[in-house]
Amino acid sequence: MNIDWAALGSVFGVSLVATVGLVGLFTLGIVGLAKRGSTAAPGPAGTSAAASTPATGPAPLAARAGACLCFALCAGAVAYGISLIVA
Repeated sequence: MNIDWAALGSVFGVSLVATVGLVGLFTLGIVGLAKRGSTAAPGPAGTSAAASTPATGPAPLAARAGACLCFALCAGAVAYGISLIVA
């Protein structure tokens, strides 16, 4: 039995980079959806109440579009991976 260690290392490296990249994209998508518009009223002495309480409101359009792009890229990467397995 002869193991090609270079090929095994290459597969491991590509798998590691692809996994970290895909998880990173998904995380950016979640963060983009979590961004909320700041509608909090100012607190006492001009301080913002948003520092102690989470802001509410819809996600800004740019953050929402970025999140959708991240999720679309994740779906594309998964579809490409499945096509490689099936083909």
